[in-house]
Amino acid sequence: MEDKNKKHAAKLVAPCIIAALLMGYFLIYGVIVLCIPKMSGILKFLLAVIPLALLGVTIFVLVERIQEIRSGEEDDLSKY
Repeated sequence: MEDKNKKHAAKLVAPCIIAALLMGYFLIYGVIVLCIPKMSGILKFLLAVIPLALLGVTIFVLVERIQEIRSGEEDDLSKY
């Protein structure tokens, strides 16, 4: 049982690091867009919503990937 947990933990490292980098990028981009002073409010909102939506998608995909790894579905592609 312990080997299985170590194996799962090793497979979770890369997706978590990539997701953290993407989330940081999207968050910083959204904050920078909101801090631009000479831009209309509607344009600021539109330019900030896109990276924040991508932030939400990144979190969703990370959760799905963690569930796949824990259930053992990550090896299904090797069957094809």
